[in-house]
Amino acid sequence: MSEFEANVTAFMLVKTTPEWLRLTVEERVAAFENEVVPVIKSKARGVRSRFFDTEFYSARATDVWMWEARDHESYQLVVEALRETPFWDKYFEVVELLVGVENGYARNYGTRAPTSISA
Repeated sequence: MSEFEANVTAFMLVKTTPEWLRLTVEERVAAFENEVVPVIKSKARGVRSRFFDTEFYSARATDVWMWEARDHESYQLVVEALRETPFWDKYFEVVELLVGVENGYARNYGTRAPTSISA
């Protein structure tokens, strides 16, 4: 997929299920590649994702899946696609969805976005 400006970012907090954990690493990779990815690709365009392991620091969510989408409709299509796969409620419990617009405040008021980056 070509690069694009993400107008919507969603943090999907999930927790692995015992069914997922019973699978070997190879079975997990195959399940994801064969049962989840094709459905997402067939239904959603203008999205990209990143995965973060959090089980080392949180008992509530074992992973965070960050979705970036061109628009709200693209993000909604991803969620609808995921609900049609074993990802949703079979392999993972969706704990919480946090959806936002990066620097929305600055965009709305035409001001510079504050930053805490230091050298």
